[in-house]
Amino acid sequence: MGHLTTLATCNLNQWALDFDGNQKRVIESIRQAKAAGAALRVGPELEITGYGLLDHFLEGDTFLHSWESLAEIIAHEECQDILLDIGMPVKHKNVSYNCRIIVYNKKILLIRPKLSLANDGNYREMRYFTPWKAIKLVEEYYLPRIITKVTGQNKVPIGDAVISTLDSCVGCETCEELFSIHTCCFGFTRLPASSPMSPHIPMSLDGVEIFTNSSGSHHELRKLNTRIDLIKEATLKAGGIYLYANQQGCDGDRLYYDGSCMIVINGRVVAQGSQFSLHDVEVVTATVDLEDVRSYRNSRSRAMQAKDSTPYHRIEVGISLSSNSENVDPMVGASKEIEFRYHVPGKADVASGLLQMDAELWIRGGDRPWSSMLSMVGTLTFTAGYFLPLSGGIDSCATAVIIHSMCRLVDQAIKKGDNPQVLADLLRIAGEEEDSEWRPKDPQDIASRIFHTAYMGMRVNSSADTRARARDLGKVIGSYHLNFDIDTVVSAVIALCTAVTGFTPKYKMYGGTSVSNLALQNIQARLRMVLAYMFAQLLPTVRGRTKPGSLLVLGSANVDESLRGYLTKYDCSSADINPIGAISKTDLKRFILWAGKEFDMPLLQSFIDAPPTAELEPITDDYTQSDEVDMGMSYNELSIYGRLRKVDKLGPYGMWRKLLHEWGSMLSPQEIYEKTRSFFWYYSINRHKMTTVTPAYHAEQYSPDDNRFDLRPFLYPSFDFAYRKIERTIKAMGAAGTKRPEGAEKNE
Repeated sequence: MGHLTTLATCNLNQWALDFDGNQKRVIESIRQAKAAGAALRVGPELEITGYGLLDHFLEGDTFLHSWESLAEIIAHEECQDILLDIGMPVKHKNVSYNCRIIVYNKKILLIRPKLSLANDGNYREMRYFTPWKAIKLVEEYYLPRIITKVTGQNKVPIGDAVISTLDSCVGCETCEELFSIHTCCFGFTRLPASSPMSPHIPMSLDGVEIFTNSSGSHHELRKLNTRIDLIKEATLKAGGIYLYANQQGCDGDRLYYDGSCMIVINGRVVAQGSQFSLHDVEVVTATVDLEDVRSYRNSRSRAMQAKDSTPYHRIEVGISLSSNSENVDPMVGASKEIEFRYHVPGKADVASGLLQMDAELWIRGGDRPWSSMLSMVGTLTFTAGYFLPLSGGIDSCATAVIIHSMCRLVDQAIKKGDNPQVLADLLRIAGEEEDSEWRPKDPQDIASRIFHTAYMGMRVNSSADTRARARDLGKVIGSYHLNFDIDTVVSAVIALCTAVTGFTPKYKMYGGTSVSNLALQNIQARLRMVLAYMFAQLLPTVRGRTKPGSLLVLGSANVDESLRGYLTKYDCSSADINPIGAISKTDLKRFILWAGKEFDMPLLQSFIDAPPTAELEPITDDYTQSDEVDMGMSYNELSIYGRLRKVDKLGPYGMWRKLLHEWGSMLSPQEIYEKTRSFFWYYSINRHKMTTVTPAYHAEQYSPDDNRFDLRPFLYPSFDFAYRKIERTIKAMGAAGTKRPEGAEKNE
């Protein structure tokens, strides 16, 4: 054993603009890191403000309050005798930067601005910040007076520099910089703002042994795999110790930051935090040997590269991260390698992960993340639970099971007793006093107090099967369930139409037009939304709640239906929050299959087996409405269209070309063209519905969320130009353009 040191990183459940709460969680993470004997603590990106401020980063108050909060942190007694890496925005020469503040014992050692900004998908950092001017460039930053009072410093270095301790060297790499592809900037190089780089490469060649990465990385199905692969690859290639910190939870917008802080040395994971958790602060530590890094890097090829690298500016601090070898207990060794734990879609773990995530999303109420969503239905303190229209189909079933899973996790946390905030939240939502002695017996007891469901049927259109499934599911999960028909309300609206216009709309099967048939379906769908909000507001009073409070209305439209536009604008897809709004039908089925086994709920299999139907038209002996028939495409096809449109960035012609290779063994080029054209027709005429889509946490790469992830027009012309090109190509194919391949039926 040579130079053992204990290092700490963390997940923090920060909330945008919650300067008081964010500061408390930062200080608590430092306290826990020191208690574990850590010499260095790394926190998430922009942890003082929270990551998701959006245009609040354009306000001067944000920068002022950041410095005020930092002053209190670095002056705090718990924040001494440990090297700190803290994230906040900084304005230098009237330009805003996303920065790391390196602090030791009431002294700011370095302000390190971010070099590469995240600016795709959900990220808009270039809207608020500017990348730092150049690789290895360092300038002077004049500190505000509130900091000078604490540190006694007037100015400190700002720029791309590293921290040199007595026994090692530490460098910062912030979030997006890990994902960058440019890795050969060894010298003092000025690059355009868009030029990417991965600083750990030149840093490693200049002797930096410890890399910190402070991130604001949100959850997306299958994304964590990429993150861990890049971190392991970075230290496999360059050697070194990599500390990754991340925000965890929802900080006021549609994203869930999925934690997974970790410590990696030479490609080996030695510590990992949770991906989903109800805890606000989670600190992980590892004891590592600096000599392992030096031994790993002891190769001639690396030495030949290192001799050509130009040095970083080093900020010296007179501390050692490792203990004196004479004082080290020889029985204490470095942390062992662990197996990294993933939540993989389609496996049991993904459902477990989603359940924990949704517990975080929905149980947090008045004073924690997602409160900005709760504010849409009134004062946060007065939220009294949840209301869900339960149709008997798999989508609303999935939402209900998510709430059931939340109740299970809350019940477990209360019984475990190590997170009192969960009980406090539950008592508040349930309308109990803070000193109430009520404790839930089981998850169903929790649901009976805070979860309300309703089957809103039509005597002719609704089947006995869907009504029974909704009733039975409500009983199994313990919700306060209502079962009623809305025929009288629908009839009243139709009668009003007839009285005003003299026209009585009819279903198509009874001699009506396609227009009147659709209008009658939309009347039902929209009335259910109106009734949902009425019951959400009144049910707490009906049930005898003495405190003010209304229910949060939950939606159940999946990502595929939003993509196709297979929903009525302002129907039950319109709600306060949609737990499944960015999850595909395929993943929902996997989730329900897993939950049926994990929760011992055999009833859920009946939801899997039932054909999806809106039940908005009368059921007859020879007709039952079918979602996939109405849509003209299957849910599996919709998932494929969605990925090709968004992830592969293809228009009609490009999608058709791609599908020729995917479906060419089953369909003719003409049939593939017709399917492609059908999708783009429905997508374009229904895109306007995404302007009012209910907020949902981001989970799927092909989400059509119009708020900020999928920025498209909502009024489209025809794609005739692309269609004519496809038609010319098919015509040039001759008979092969319209002929199905032999054996196509076997390949379907």
